[in-house]
Amino acid sequence: MATIDKKSVRNEFDSIKNEFNNLSADKKIPPECKALFKSLILLFELILSIFLEKKTKKTSTNSGKPSSQTEEDKSSLGNKGSKGKGKKENAGLADNTRTVETVEIIAATTCNACGESLDDVECKCYERRTRIDIIFEKTVEHVDAEIKECPNCDATVKAQHPEDLHGPLQYGNGLKAYIIQLLITQMISLNRVQKLLKTIIGNLISEATLLGYVMRLHFALEGWEQRATASILMAPCINADETSLRVDKKNQWIHVYSAGDITLKYLHKRRGKEAMNDIGIIPRYGGTVIHDCWSSYLSYENCSHGLCGSHLLRELAFIHESNAYVWAINMKKLLQEACKMVSRSKKKKLTKRQYARLQRRYRNLLTRGEKELPEIPAKKTGQRGKIAKSDAHNLWERLRNHEPAVLLFAKDPHVSFTNNRAERDLRMSKVKQKVSGCFRVEKYAHAYCRISSYLQTMANKGINPLLAIQMALAGKFE
Repeated sequence: MATIDKKSVRNEFDSIKNEFNNLSADKKIPPECKALFKSLILLFELILSIFLEKKTKKTSTNSGKPSSQTEEDKSSLGNKGSKGKGKKENAGLADNTRTVETVEIIAATTCNACGESLDDVECKCYERRTRIDIIFEKTVEHVDAEIKECPNCDATVKAQHPEDLHGPLQYGNGLKAYIIQLLITQMISLNRVQKLLKTIIGNLISEATLLGYVMRLHFALEGWEQRATASILMAPCINADETSLRVDKKNQWIHVYSAGDITLKYLHKRRGKEAMNDIGIIPRYGGTVIHDCWSSYLSYENCSHGLCGSHLLRELAFIHESNAYVWAINMKKLLQEACKMVSRSKKKKLTKRQYARLQRRYRNLLTRGEKELPEIPAKKTGQRGKIAKSDAHNLWERLRNHEPAVLLFAKDPHVSFTNNRAERDLRMSKVKQKVSGCFRVEKYAHAYCRISSYLQTMANKGINPLLAIQMALAGKFE
């Protein structure tokens, strides 16, 4: 089957266009034909621009398509083999862990060379080798409350059990934390968790009991979530994003807000402004929100906005790959260069002189891009709908209309170049959906969002998830 080479099509069209311009300059084309050919060239140039974009394959390097659905990334946007592992966890251990350490000394009794006895020879030094292993130990603690009869009034008196023993059989916080960590952090199914616990402790715990532990932690974290929300509203800059999540065979949306060590996730049935108003963070926020230029975020005027540079770089790469526009690749280089300058500066921002120079170069590239892009035909009177535009036109207009938001990272040291923080916080939610398919009950989806928010926040502080869960169950928060 025949294929169309994008470069040859563009070159052929440019050749025809140049020839037409030369003939027009030499006045060898009648005015009527000239007007007709101009309209045809304008229309064909717009169609060609859109057609070449459709023919260009989208990957994670030039679009928002995840890398799991594309071939291996070969772009310089991300360094392969990155050592970024997040914040290092502290050395704290959970309360229900203990280390039993023994030292065994092996005596050297005879000389390997001559056979001489070494029993009375003093040891010079030791060569140590270590073996570390795990032994699963189930602790069973029986608490017997005495029952007596009063000799004076014949009343039956029973001693009071501890408050944490509500029934005949209870499981400790260490086991509960382990179960919640398997379900939320490790994303293991209920059935597999049941089988694992049966292997370790010999007891089969019902699914309802396992989910009850999840809901108990969910309710215990209600106060923590309120305090975290109050803290995030005081942050000078927050990252915001959203992604879909299947709940009861329908699409709902997880909205994430991140700042400093804090990560907050909320589940809502809507994606746009209705959800943001119900969550109530952005309507009350007065700092800077970094996002991907979703129109719902831009509708809030009570806060300033910063656009994600990674999204812009990918889109600029796609525009250059599809139509070979020079302005797109130059704009990409300019933003990357500005990002490097900001990261190397001590104050994490450009000086007034550097920013003014960046602004001039930015606007100059947009002016060149306007000349390079095909002209959009004027909308006819009475015509309904929008004029068809290519992705290149839409990106150019976005860069022009939101210049302050695009370049804010170079002016404000609190504003990052990308919105990767929020995207990373949402990544495990997509893994959870891939593992489980969906949540069958909405309340457990809400519980997942709150608990994963807490565990992500604790991970940002370097606290082990098992320890963090035990702290929450005991009512102790950082």
